[in-house]
Amino acid sequence: MEKTLVLIKPDVVERGFIGDIISIYEKKGLNIIAMRMVQPDISLAKLHYEEHEGREYFERLIKFITRSPLVALVIEGKNVVEIVRRVNGNKDPLKQDMGSIRGKFALSETENSVHSSDSPGHAKREIKIWFPEL
Repeated sequence: MEKTLVLIKPDVVERGFIGDIISIYEKKGLNIIAMRMVQPDISLAKLHYEEHEGREYFERLIKFITRSPLVALVIEGKNVVEIVRRVNGNKDPLKQDMGSIRGKFALSETENSVHSSDSPGHAKREIKIWFPEL
């Protein structure tokens, strides 16, 4: 079975919608195999988003992801990377399907509710960062 990493970002945690988002993945038939609430420090955030370093939004992204706790999940299922990304929806607020997680919960392109791995290779790397014991 394929695995992916999902981060339920601070904007959702602060507003109390963790359970709403988890239930969407569960109703889709996906299995949550690991979960923890984490207050990421700057070094963890920079490691996770290292491919974006040097881009104009990098510091804003790091500040956002470290401002308060988030919930990290490992989700397993057939074609889970693609399914989760479709369920999450587009990052761009103007292109979001209103039935997607981002369409329902995102506040802006930065405060976009969830992160998920964009490929099986990135999923392996990201899971090792957030769940080294796996």
